[in-house]
Amino acid sequence: MFLNRSVPQPHHNSGIISPTANPNYLGLVQFLVQPFLESPETLSVDCEISQALNRVWIRIAFESTDKGKVFGRGGRNIEAIRTVIAAAAAAAGQSTYLDIYGSTTPGREGMSFDEDTEERSPPPTRREPRGNDGSRPIVKPRLR
Repeated sequence: MFLNRSVPQPHHNSGIISPTANPNYLGLVQFLVQPFLESPETLSVDCEISQALNRVWIRIAFESTDKGKVFGRGGRNIEAIRTVIAAAAAAAGQSTYLDIYGSTTPGREGMSFDEDTEERSPPPTRREPRGNDGSRPIVKPRLR
Protein backbone atom coordinates (compact mmCIF):
# COMPACT_ATOMS: atom_id res chain seq x y z
CA MET A 1 0.00 0.00 0.00
CA PHE A 2 1.40 3.39 -1.06
CA LEU A 3 0.78 6.39 1.12
CA ASN A 4 0.98 8.90 -1.67
CA ARG A 5 -0.11 7.58 -5.06
CA SER A 6 0.32 10.99 -6.74
CA VAL A 7 4.11 10.63 -6.71
CA PRO A 8 5.22 8.85 -9.88
CA GLN A 9 7.10 5.64 -9.30
CA PRO A 10 10.67 5.56 -10.68
CA HIS A 11 11.26 3.57 -13.83
CA HIS A 12 13.78 0.79 -13.52
CA ASN A 13 15.52 1.81 -16.76
CA SER A 14 15.78 5.54 -16.07
CA GLY A 15 19.21 6.97 -16.73
CA ILE A 16 20.43 3.97 -18.71
CA ILE A 17 21.39 4.53 -22.32
CA SER A 18 19.53 2.20 -24.62
CA PRO A 19 21.65 0.06 -26.97
CA THR A 20 20.10 1.78 -30.01
CA ALA A 21 20.87 5.35 -28.86
CA ASN A 22 24.32 6.86 -29.36
CA PRO A 23 25.81 9.02 -26.61
CA ASN A 24 26.70 12.60 -27.49
CA TYR A 25 30.41 11.88 -27.99
CA LEU A 26 31.19 15.38 -29.28
CA GLY A 27 29.69 17.05 -26.22
CA LEU A 28 31.28 14.54 -23.87
CA VAL A 29 34.77 15.01 -25.32
CA GLN A 30 34.42 18.79 -25.27
CA PHE A 31 33.26 18.65 -21.65
CA LEU A 32 36.23 16.48 -20.65
CA VAL A 33 39.04 18.13 -22.64
CA GLN A 34 38.23 21.87 -22.66
CA PRO A 35 39.09 22.49 -18.97
CA PHE A 36 42.71 21.50 -19.72
CA LEU A 37 43.12 23.94 -22.61
CA GLU A 38 44.43 27.50 -22.44
CA SER A 39 42.31 28.32 -25.52
CA PRO A 40 39.24 26.04 -25.45
CA GLU A 41 38.06 27.41 -28.81
CA THR A 42 41.01 25.68 -30.52
CA LEU A 43 39.58 22.25 -29.70
CA SER A 44 38.42 20.38 -32.78
CA VAL A 45 36.46 17.14 -32.36
CA ASP A 46 35.42 14.73 -35.11
CA CYS A 47 33.37 11.61 -34.50
CA GLU A 48 32.73 8.71 -36.86
CA ILE A 49 30.31 5.96 -35.84
CA SER A 50 30.20 2.59 -37.58
CA GLN A 51 26.83 0.97 -36.89
CA ALA A 52 27.93 -2.28 -38.55
CA LEU A 53 31.01 -2.69 -36.32
CA ASN A 54 29.58 -0.98 -33.21
CA ARG A 55 32.78 1.05 -33.22
CA VAL A 56 33.30 4.79 -32.68
CA TRP A 57 36.36 6.70 -33.89
CA ILE A 58 36.91 10.03 -32.17
CA ARG A 59 39.59 12.40 -33.43
CA ILE A 60 40.55 15.48 -31.42
CA ALA A 61 43.00 18.27 -32.18
CA PHE A 62 44.20 21.19 -30.09
CA GLU A 63 47.24 23.42 -29.73
CA SER A 64 50.46 21.53 -29.10
CA THR A 65 51.26 23.82 -26.20
CA ASP A 66 48.37 22.26 -24.24
CA LYS A 67 49.56 18.69 -24.81
CA GLY A 68 51.15 18.36 -21.37
CA LYS A 69 48.02 19.48 -19.56
CA VAL A 70 45.70 17.22 -21.56
CA PHE A 71 47.93 14.17 -21.15
CA GLY A 72 48.82 14.88 -17.52
CA ARG A 73 51.58 13.38 -15.45
CA GLY A 74 52.25 9.89 -16.71
CA GLY A 75 49.24 10.12 -19.05
CA ARG A 76 46.74 10.07 -16.19
CA ASN A 77 44.44 12.75 -17.60
CA ILE A 78 44.15 11.24 -21.07
CA GLU A 79 43.62 7.76 -19.64
CA ALA A 80 40.80 9.09 -17.45
CA ILE A 81 39.24 10.77 -20.50
CA ARG A 82 39.52 7.52 -22.48
CA THR A 83 37.96 5.59 -19.59
CA VAL A 84 34.93 7.89 -19.41
CA ILE A 85 34.43 7.76 -23.19
CA ALA A 86 34.79 3.96 -23.17
CA ALA A 87 32.24 3.67 -20.35
CA ALA A 88 29.71 5.77 -22.29
CA ALA A 89 30.30 3.67 -25.39
CA ALA A 90 30.02 0.40 -23.45
CA ALA A 91 26.65 1.49 -22.09
CA ALA A 92 25.51 1.90 -25.71
CA GLY A 93 27.04 -1.44 -26.74
CA GLN A 94 29.93 0.15 -28.65
CA SER A 95 33.71 0.35 -28.43
CA THR A 96 35.82 3.46 -29.00
CA TYR A 97 39.12 4.56 -30.47
CA LEU A 98 40.44 8.01 -29.54
CA ASP A 99 43.02 9.58 -31.86
CA ILE A 100 44.75 12.76 -30.69
CA TYR A 101 46.28 15.23 -33.10
CA GLY A 102 48.94 17.75 -32.17
CA SER A 103 48.00 21.11 -33.52
CA THR A 104 45.17 23.10 -35.01
CA THR A 105 47.52 25.76 -36.37
CA PRO A 106 47.57 26.26 -40.16
CA GLY A 107 50.15 24.18 -41.98
CA ARG A 108 50.21 21.43 -39.35
CA GLU A 109 46.83 19.79 -39.92
CA GLY A 110 46.79 16.04 -39.64
CA MET A 111 50.01 15.79 -37.68
CA SER A 112 49.49 13.67 -34.62
CA PHE A 113 51.58 13.78 -31.48
CA ASP A 114 53.09 10.46 -32.51
CA GLU A 115 54.19 11.89 -35.85
CA ASP A 116 55.44 15.01 -34.10
CA THR A 117 57.78 12.98 -31.91
CA GLU A 118 59.13 11.08 -34.93
CA GLU A 119 60.69 14.32 -36.20
CA ARG A 120 63.07 14.39 -33.24
CA SER A 121 66.34 12.54 -33.39
CA PRO A 122 66.49 9.41 -31.23
CA PRO A 123 68.38 9.61 -27.96
CA PRO A 124 72.04 8.61 -28.17
CA THR A 125 72.73 5.00 -27.40
CA ARG A 126 75.73 3.67 -25.53
CA ARG A 127 77.89 1.50 -27.71
CA GLU A 128 79.91 -1.31 -26.25
CA PRO A 129 83.42 -1.85 -27.58
CA ARG A 130 83.68 -4.87 -29.81
CA GLY A 131 86.54 -7.05 -30.89
CA ASN A 132 87.99 -7.03 -34.42
CA ASP A 133 85.73 -9.91 -35.42
CA GLY A 134 82.57 -8.05 -34.22
CA SER A 135 82.10 -10.15 -31.09
CA ARG A 136 81.65 -8.68 -27.64
CA PRO A 137 84.74 -8.70 -25.45
CA ILE A 138 84.84 -11.03 -22.50
CA VAL A 139 84.50 -9.10 -19.28
CA LYS A 140 86.03 -10.66 -16.18
CA PRO A 141 84.54 -9.80 -12.79
CA ARG A 142 86.70 -7.75 -10.45
CA LEU A 143 87.73 -9.22 -7.17
CA ARG A 144 87.88 -6.83 -4.24
